[in-house]
This record gives sequence, C-alpha cells and structure tokens, in this order.
Amino acid sequence: MQVFVESVRRGSFSAAGRYLGLSPSAVSKLLSRLETRLGVRLLNRSTRTLSPTEGGRAYFVRCVEILAEIESAEDSLTGFGHVPVGTLRINSTPGFAKHQLLPLMPEFQGLYPELNLEFQLTGQAVDLIAENVDLAIRLGKLKDMSLVGRKLGESRRIVCASPSYLKKHGNPLTPSDLNDHNCLRLSTNEVFNRWSFTGTRGTEIVEVKGNFVTDNVDVLHEYVQLGGGIGRLSAFMVARDIARGQLVQLLPDYEIEQQQIHAVYPHRKHMPAKVKVFLDFLIDKLGSGIMHQ
Repeated sequence: MQVFVESVRRGSFSAAGRYLGLSPSAVSKLLSRLETRLGVRLLNRSTRTLSPTEGGRAYFVRCVEILAEIESAEDSLTGFGHVPVGTLRINSTPGFAKHQLLPLMPEFQGLYPELNLEFQLTGQAVDLIAENVDLAIRLGKLKDMSLVGRKLGESRRIVCASPSYLKKHGNPLTPSDLNDHNCLRLSTNEVFNRWSFTGTRGTEIVEVKGNFVTDNVDVLHEYVQLGGGIGRLSAFMVARDIARGQLVQLLPDYEIEQQQIHAVYPHRKHMPAKVKVFLDFLIDKLGSGIMHQ
C-alpha cells in the first residue's frame, strides 16, 4: 500500500523508489504483484507518465486512510510521555516558513533529535490526507471544516516600498493614489490583489495593478526590497526591514485587514505524539504574539 500510494503521489516508479529507498524495478514488481493479487489494474503506465485508473483512484483514497490509521495506532502505543520518532511532515507558505518556523527549528530538533522534519512549501492549500501531511500552517480564514485547527494568532499586513522606489515615484497619500503606482501581485491568489483600507470615510478596496506578478510571496518581498514596486506583505516579513530603514510603511493612518494564522491537522481520534509536541511547541513560541509583529 505504501509503495502504491507513493507511486501515485510522485508520478513515477523512480521518484517513489527514491523516497522509499527502493529501486524502480523493485517498486514495479511490488505493484505488479499487488495488481495480480487484487485482480484489478491500478495504474496506467507509459514511458513518461504514471496515473491511477478509476479503480486505482478509489483504492488510493482507501489506502491513504488505512495507512494514516496504522500510523496513528503506532503513535498511540508510545504515549505522549515518550520521545516522538519518525518523520513529521509540515506544509506551510514559503514566507511563514522562512520568517517564523525555520528560526525555531534548531531548538525544536534539539528537544526531539530522533524526529525528522520534512517541509513542503507551497502558496496554496493542499489535501493533508492525500499529500500525507501531518500539520499545515494556513494563513487566512479556515474553509475546510474537515480539519482541526488551532489559532496561533494574527498578523497585520503592511503596505510598503523601498526608499529608492519612493524617491523616484513619490509617496501615495491615499489608497486611490495606488492606481498610479506599480503594485506587485500574486498569481496564486486573486483575493491577495484586492487591498482593503479602512479610514474615517469607511472602507475602500483597491484592485491593484502592476507589471510584476509571482506565485511566491518571498520573491515578491525580495522585489519590493529591490525597488521594483509597492507590496502588501505580512508584518512578520517586513517589520525588521522597516525598523532598519530598508522599507518604508505607506498609508499608516489606514487600518488594513489582519490575517489569521492557524495550525491545522487531519481530524483523527488519536493525535500522533509527533504532532502534539510540535503543536505545543508552536503555541508556546508563537501563540498570539505574531499579531504584535
């Protein structure tokens, strides 16, 4: 089941083999034996691609659930008082991982040296069960009610630009002035490109435009620093830059929406020990303190 699931997830025998420590031929033989035993073709094979059949897709869903239950059962035997072992798979946005999680990981791994960390960084929400993720960091309101979430806090967003950009193009004084500026955008989230400002006259939403778009918020942050345009970024990413004078906060008299930050994990009867210790660590180190950054 593990070999089949990883072959589907990774799209090839060789990639699954690398992950599991098996040769491609060993992966192929195991799956052929599985298909023979079940009497069903699970995978469509070609020289370049590997995809599940209709029966394979149904079997994949059940295998993922079964393997998760096996892992949960084994974790429950160790009890919460024992040292967690195995691999903890964490999904996060690149920006939050770089500025909030990674600085904490040496301390965490010092506490649990037998626990391996695997980071999956993406700007979009993933299916935690299908992607074999133990815990994910989600920014914004939670939409998937099948997940269990713990709120870590909130982070305000800041509109900012480099001194070099402002010297060349001027400083916007009102939200509508942004229409005359080069605002940097994300391609993965259109909501991100609608900037909301609340002032004495109510709330104004600006559909920002510009000549630079990326699917990576860390790249957007870098380009703001280089003077490429105006960005709206989380305070935990730019507060230090502003304090050092590398970036300038714009429109400070306007209230900008805050971003909720949650740690989420699949709903299981028994929380794995490795997830519990990591969640407790995050709450202790971050908690609601993120919102003050």
